[in-house]
Amino acid sequence: MFKKIVNIAALLVVVASAFMVSSGTPTRAQAKKLKIAFSVPSLEFPFFVHMVKQAQDEAARIGDITIDILDGQNKTDKQNADLESTVVNKYDGVVVSPLASDATAPAVQEVVDAKIPIVTIDREVTGVNTLAHVGADNVKGGELQGQLIMKMFPKGAKIFNLQGQPGTSPAIARNKGLHNALDGKADYKIVVEQTGNFKREDGLKVVEAALAANEPPDVIVAANDEMAFGAIEALKAANLTGKVAVIGFDALPEALLAVKNGTLTGTVEQQPGCQTRGALKVIVDYLRNNTKPAQHDNYLTPIMITKDNLKDAERLGEIEAPGTATMAATIAATS
Repeated sequence: MFKKIVNIAALLVVVASAFMVSSGTPTRAQAKKLKIAFSVPSLEFPFFVHMVKQAQDEAARIGDITIDILDGQNKTDKQNADLESTVVNKYDGVVVSPLASDATAPAVQEVVDAKIPIVTIDREVTGVNTLAHVGADNVKGGELQGQLIMKMFPKGAKIFNLQGQPGTSPAIARNKGLHNALDGKADYKIVVEQTGNFKREDGLKVVEAALAANEPPDVIVAANDEMAFGAIEALKAANLTGKVAVIGFDALPEALLAVKNGTLTGTVEQQPGCQTRGALKVIVDYLRNNTKPAQHDNYLTPIMITKDNLKDAERLGEIEAPGTATMAATIAATS
């Protein structure tokens, strides 16, 4: 059995209390009005669209916060310019998921030098003393992928590994976790390892080329769901649907539906909504209460979502089952 995720609302209470040295939130009448920039690598990725929506909803819930969304458009120069503009425009605080750990660092440093508190979320930045980082343990997530492979194929497996965008902290950490789990085990062979840049179309192209040059693998593991979807398309075109396991990462609603219908074996849940709420709590508590987080690095533990524990996914309620009932309600009724 897979480890069950705790209720997201309860988890947020635990995470938020762990973040803070002290607590206490002023009433709305007392609250300082805040202007916060929320910078993401690119809104072409559904994961970040969800994070943005969570940030807007949480800001509205807290009250007296203006959230401005800065779309990096998958370009380091664009995101860096966005971050530099937060200094010119005198934002109270910044939450950023950096496109590249190293290349985004100088712009993040400019924000820090301007004495604007900045919190990184999901992705880390190299060598800058930010207020805090809130994210999932991506190394652990990669290890979960490797552990699922070993559970499904106890006698060994041939593996295609679709890596994420080079230079990004999630790509590096998830790949490290996968190798932590599988390296040194001779029966598990990664026969193809190539970046799919976190994109569906790139995942499709990589798998098509890999299938043309190699025998079909036992499993394809992808550093995000978008590349996993590309792999599924390539398998379908090669008449290999159902013959090769596919494991993703992010637990997008589309991925949860694919897990339910069996085209995706599993996907790693990293609780992006909880990450977002945690990051906003850190920066708002600092700005309004001068409360610093108890520690800089705050990691949520990811879990592997399969058919066995599908009801534990954060975004299950977004998916509609046939008829009027939500997918979450349908699963709960049949559990």
